[in-house]
Amino acid sequence: MAEDLPTAFVARIRALLGTDAEDFLRSFSQPPRLGLRVNTLKIAPEAFHSISPFSLEPVPWCPEGFLVVTNGEQVRPSRHPYYAAGLYYLQDPSAMAAAVLLDPRPEECVLDLCAAPGGKATHLLARMRNVGLLVANEAVRSRANGLLTNLELFGAQSILVTNESVKALADRWSGAFDRVLVDAPCSGEGLFRKDPAARREWSPSVVEGCAARQNALLVMAADLVREGGRLVYSTCTFAPEENEAVVARFLRARGDYRLVEPPRLPGFSPGRPDWIASDLARGLPLERCVRLWPHLTVGEGHFVAVLEREGATTHQRFAYCTAPLPGKISRLIETFWNDTLSTKKMPSSGWYLAGRKLFWLPISPTEWRELRVLRAGWLLGSVMHDQFVPSHGLAMTLRRTDVQRFLDLSGNISAAVSYLQGQPLPSPGPEGWVLVTYEGYALGWGKRVGAVVKNHYPRHIRWS
Repeated sequence: MAEDLPTAFVARIRALLGTDAEDFLRSFSQPPRLGLRVNTLKIAPEAFHSISPFSLEPVPWCPEGFLVVTNGEQVRPSRHPYYAAGLYYLQDPSAMAAAVLLDPRPEECVLDLCAAPGGKATHLLARMRNVGLLVANEAVRSRANGLLTNLELFGAQSILVTNESVKALADRWSGAFDRVLVDAPCSGEGLFRKDPAARREWSPSVVEGCAARQNALLVMAADLVREGGRLVYSTCTFAPEENEAVVARFLRARGDYRLVEPPRLPGFSPGRPDWIASDLARGLPLERCVRLWPHLTVGEGHFVAVLEREGATTHQRFAYCTAPLPGKISRLIETFWNDTLSTKKMPSSGWYLAGRKLFWLPISPTEWRELRVLRAGWLLGSVMHDQFVPSHGLAMTLRRTDVQRFLDLSGNISAAVSYLQGQPLPSPGPEGWVLVTYEGYALGWGKRVGAVVKNHYPRHIRWS
């Protein structure tokens, strides 16, 4: 595969890395490594390690991250019921560094500016413990469906998913966020080992075009961070034009930001100010940036810069949604809640009805007026034919102990796969909504009629 790399890319790497270039280029002859990040909203990393059907090795910079050890065998973690239960996300180990360094906390307001397909957004949400507000923005509408699916799989509640330009968000929410992640669209050199299209589409002009867009993106994103807040810029490319040079230009343009010294965790290499123009780098501590290299550690490669805005203002939270349960459907919801759930207390406020769909909101609808919002909060279900139909998003926040009726398929992978393919399951018992689980973790809903649990697993994510 190293022979397939673009000639201009190879020449530049040899000029930059010198004697280390051959080790770097040889890494492209190795198969890509498979990373798995545990969903700590549902299970602790050590608990998952004890039940994992795959051999795992820890990722040194991410306590919830693991490397899947294949030993040359075919391993498909995406086809295990644990994946459908949202116990983990498959993510390149080096990509896990961005959320670790942004370091979001519960109760904070956090923005993932370029969020699809959801790897970093789900990581941020888990680190926030699903408390506060995560705004996951994706400017390209066609990419947003995957983002919504992955957030729902993780059990997301305190979210707002938007489809907006950075300028529109900055105009509406200037200085509103404690932490902002800019995982910028880039030339994708860190994808070369696993994506032939990335190698074919690369050129020096692509690098230049990406750098120009990244410069503008980062400057606009900076307006969204409150004083004293944190901004993380990351890419999955090795090009200094898209990395240190973008950060340097930003610091020249925004004197209210400084580059933070990150923890030097195993596998982290420093930034390289010597790879950009000396007048651009002069006086800036660009070695505080983080580089991850495929020949020095696990993962495909990443770049991260941690920036902090001057000042010390405390964040004034977005207004809460205080709306009570809509009266015209309150009977339906209360009947479902009392008949189906056993431990979860019904919210007293935060309800939002959009057409037939019922949501619980972490934020008042007035806060996103005039913005394109794809998902506001936690979708609980829909009203259909004078009945309440619970959503998959509600199921993914539950455990077997949270419901009055469940069908646990522990140890029966074939039955779990049948369910995930959309098949009904034989199961005599009390009629009504049933939570289908595997080892106690929710896969989705079924509805028992007679001795059969009819399948309500969402059609768009059913296994083939």
